[in-house]
Amino acid sequence: MIQTSSRIYHCGIIELDKHHHEKGNITVAENMDTIPFDVRRIYYLYDIPGGESRGGHAHKALSQLIVATSGSFNVTLDDGSVKRTFLLNRPYQGLLVVPGIWRELNDFSSGAVCLVLASHVYDEEDYIRDYEEFAIDKHAGKL
Repeated sequence: MIQTSSRIYHCGIIELDKHHHEKGNITVAENMDTIPFDVRRIYYLYDIPGGESRGGHAHKALSQLIVATSGSFNVTLDDGSVKRTFLLNRPYQGLLVVPGIWRELNDFSSGAVCLVLASHVYDEEDYIRDYEEFAIDKHAGKL
């Protein structure tokens, strides 16, 4: 199902459960509890060369929770009208990104690892990879 009229303000930081122990911390993320969707796919980005960016697309139906499990990076979200940039640098926080939002990830620190929990399995048809197409669809109310 495509969520219509998604806005930047539908996205935001989610505090994940952090449990401290003298032998180290553990953070837990659970479907439909700490994460507002069922996770159908998990992937992670790492060894990103300095100056490179990732993302540069939007999704029609997929929701994501993006976590900096190590290091830091910026995520810029764009709903066609408003842009917001989030610094991710804590493994117990995740950025919720709803469908219909353009995203760009950049400024990766050395050793950064970006974990992504996704609501759907990979489907190329769900991607919008051209910003002009995204802007047209967004302003036409299709996203």
